[in-house]
Amino acid sequence: MFKKQVLHLILLVVLLAGVFQAVKIRGVLAGEFLGLSTLTWILISVLIPIIHQIYVWLAWRLELCYSWITGRFGEKVFYVYARIFFVLLAGRLVAITGLAISNQNTLDIDRTVLNILGIIFAIPALYTLYSVKKYFGFLRATGIDHFDKSYREKPLVKEGIFKFTNNAMYTFGLMVLWLPGLFAASKAALLIGLFSYVYGWVHYYCTEKPDMEKIYADK
Repeated sequence: MFKKQVLHLILLVVLLAGVFQAVKIRGVLAGEFLGLSTLTWILISVLIPIIHQIYVWLAWRLELCYSWITGRFGEKVFYVYARIFFVLLAGRLVAITGLAISNQNTLDIDRTVLNILGIIFAIPALYTLYSVKKYFGFLRATGIDHFDKSYREKPLVKEGIFKFTNNAMYTFGLMVLWLPGLFAASKAALLIGLFSYVYGWVHYYCTEKPDMEKIYADK
């Protein structure tokens, strides 16, 4: 249940300490949006991914180790879990977009350069979304193989962007979190984009990878 979660906690503390130091950089706390200060938007943008990833860890490990969720609420409860998963996932992008608007024009780099970088980042991120929808499936992306053993018989996907890496959702999909900061020229949004990107990989190494090693141990 708690395999590699101490490491997860340590890495999260290190990342939060880095954010705490980085907010002291000039311009990072400038601005407001919808009556909320940039600092408030930073806190929201940090809190949502933490809640999201702890939520996924709890759901996955309770089910994988003990069949606790389906054993008490039935198999259909997975779809409740999945809806909350997608709400939190969307909330990450919504919050960082609000942060970018609050803190826009604080990055002293030519906007054309930033827009070009945004387009470069957007292409693989959107292709990842397309590949997940067409070849992988959104339910599988939420971890349905923890709940439904029939999914454990499916082969690894090697089509679309998954031809290039098995970890496309982390390598390229999380790039979407950089886009608001790039297009809005926001120091704060780029900072939290970096935090969210790295913290996503923490989830992979501390939660998903150990789970996959257990689920697919015989393959």
